[in-house]
Amino acid sequence: MASVSWDFTPLSSEQELIKREIGRICGEFDAEYWREHDKNKEYPHEFADLLAENGWLGALIPEEYGGGGMTTDEMVVMMEEIAASGGGFGATQAIHGAIYTSRPLVEHGGERIREEILPKLATGEKTIQSLGLTEPNAGSESTAIETEAERDGEEYVVNGQKIWTSRLDVSDYLLLVARTKPREAVEKKTDGISMLLVDVEDARSQDALEMKPIEKTSTNLSSAFEVWLEDLRVPVENVIGDEHAGFYNLLDGLNDERLVIAAECVGHAKLAIDRAVEYANEREVFDRRIGSNQSIQHPLAEAYMRTLSVKQTVYRTAEMMDSLNREQVGTLANASNYLASELAFDASDAAVQTFGGFGIAREYDVERMFRDARLAKIAPISQQLALNYVGEKALGLPRSF
Repeated sequence: MASVSWDFTPLSSEQELIKREIGRICGEFDAEYWREHDKNKEYPHEFADLLAENGWLGALIPEEYGGGGMTTDEMVVMMEEIAASGGGFGATQAIHGAIYTSRPLVEHGGERIREEILPKLATGEKTIQSLGLTEPNAGSESTAIETEAERDGEEYVVNGQKIWTSRLDVSDYLLLVARTKPREAVEKKTDGISMLLVDVEDARSQDALEMKPIEKTSTNLSSAFEVWLEDLRVPVENVIGDEHAGFYNLLDGLNDERLVIAAECVGHAKLAIDRAVEYANEREVFDRRIGSNQSIQHPLAEAYMRTLSVKQTVYRTAEMMDSLNREQVGTLANASNYLASELAFDASDAAVQTFGGFGIAREYDVERMFRDARLAKIAPISQQLALNYVGEKALGLPRSF
């Protein structure tokens, strides 16, 4: 049976190499691997380790520190291929943090951080999988964080609580966002916030970090935690970026990351459609293959066309990043993320419908794709916030919050 054709987007020789090499690595992990790890809520260590051994977890780290020095138009190829090759959005999210949480260190880390830590992250000897930003009372409104870091000589003493801190159980470092000046003491709510690099093992040895896994239904390949920090001491030299202005440093690169997550969603949609088409070509009801029924065929055809269209938007935006201003990039990145997350969910839903009752059976995998795709509509940015941005910045409408 002919496979679904996806190769309409011209790639550079470097992009072709990335696609081929990532496909080769992903080919070593079959559907059963992802199915069992999801079922057991187990991190895919073998997969992550193989990527690290081949240098892919250091993709964004400059070559001078042993990394790949990859650009956004190369990253979209890498992450789309990982998702499309079998693991879906859950697989990309399992290793996404290891790649993108290093970015603030690359762009804003001091000389010691760059010289001592970046090379270890590039080789996979150490990992930085976790960002400690979200709190019980600070979700989309990130500036409402209450975790405080009080200066005490050459250290900060941190107290507070974080939630939805992903992959902390498999991370050597935590990039922690905390208030180093009280909110009432600064003129703008975005001021007085700093990023601190926390050595997780050191935090545990201080008995200053407690973590509890959050029971969830989506992306079970990686865990998320509620975290409590009590009198955690962090050296001042571990401040990443500008002291008291870390929020602005954190925003750098967010548009690139949203675009790459859009590519992950495109890969996820491709995976769901591939599985559904394969089943529709094999399953027979009333003496004919179910794929001959328009009620099956049309939703998959629509999802396929949308996938081709959204992919073009993602890739073209990645190519133009350096030639656009900040608001233009923000508009296209948010639009890409919104459209791609919607696509991933709808394609997964169409796949479940194609399988009928078997669509919710674990052994056919599309139920996992459906669960994982739902997360993309709310994290790392909700669709509503993406719409808010486009409404204000592109349409010139009054700010809604």
